[in-house]
Amino acid sequence: MLYVGRIARPHGIRGEVIVDLRTDDPDERFAPGKVLVTDPGAMPSKDTDPAAFQVPERLTIEEVRSHHGRLIIGFDGIYDRNVAEALRGVLLCVDSADVGPLADPDEFHDHQLVGLTAVTPSGETLGEVARIDHAPASDLLVLRRPEGHTALVPFVKAIVPEVDLAGGRVIVDPPEGLFDL
Repeated sequence: MLYVGRIARPHGIRGEVIVDLRTDDPDERFAPGKVLVTDPGAMPSKDTDPAAFQVPERLTIEEVRSHHGRLIIGFDGIYDRNVAEALRGVLLCVDSADVGPLADPDEFHDHQLVGLTAVTPSGETLGEVARIDHAPASDLLVLRRPEGHTALVPFVKAIVPEVDLAGGRVIVDPPEGLFDL
């Protein structure tokens, strides 16, 4: 699955939601009629009785409009603010099989990186890429370290000089102290 957005909060009383974008092609991903997959691990809002509402596996976009760098989206079947509130925090995804390759060889989809083994230039295993966090300054590789904890690695060329998809690894040249936190 390719993560393309996150439901931030409800908007108004008609069941619309504000969506934080995580895609470079919002016009394609968030067009009326498009079906988005909800993250399988997504949980309803903490204020919602889980027995009363189940997060749908798929949401179909009915209407969409731009609002201060975010989108306001109305989904088919979501016509009430309380139901929209239960969707707060739900991740929106598209099937990675439906996503074409990127034109730039130095760009990667999140799903391509998750699961890769992170190693130093000398071959020492640092961990496995568990997920990608999209921070304002740069993307971060979240590594699951062999000791069991996680570490954040800025996904910049100076620290991650090589991504070897075919070899199933990413080369990480960490600056001194990166993993000492």
